[in-house]
Amino acid sequence: MPEQPFALSGQLDNPAVATAWRRSRRALASGKLPASIDLGQITQSDSATLALLLEWQAHARARGKQLEFTNPPESLLVLAGLSNVQTLLGWEPADTGPDSVQAATNGTKS
Repeated sequence: MPEQPFALSGQLDNPAVATAWRRSRRALASGKLPASIDLGQITQSDSATLALLLEWQAHARARGKQLEFTNPPESLLVLAGLSNVQTLLGWEPADTGPDSVQAATNGTKS
C-alpha cells in the first residue's frame, strides 16, 4: 500500500518535511486534499513543519476548502502561537495576554 501523501509522524526535521512536501505535491495539484490531517504521531517538529502545514492550508483555501489539523503536539502549538499563525491553521489562539496572567495568579478568569 503506498504511503499517504499527507501523513505526518515521527521526527519532522528538514529532510522529512521536504519528503512530505514532494509526496504531497501531486495530490495538491490535482485538488485531492484530505478534510483532516492527524498530527498526533509527530514526535518532533520545528518551523519547517509549521511552514508545510501553512502551505497545505494555503492550497486548500485556494480551492475553497479548509484542512483540519487534529491532535497537534504541544511544541507545534507553541511555535504556531509564537509565530501568530494558529488561526491560519484552524487552532484557537492561546489567551496569554496580561488579563489571563493576572487571572491565573488570582485564581479567577476574566
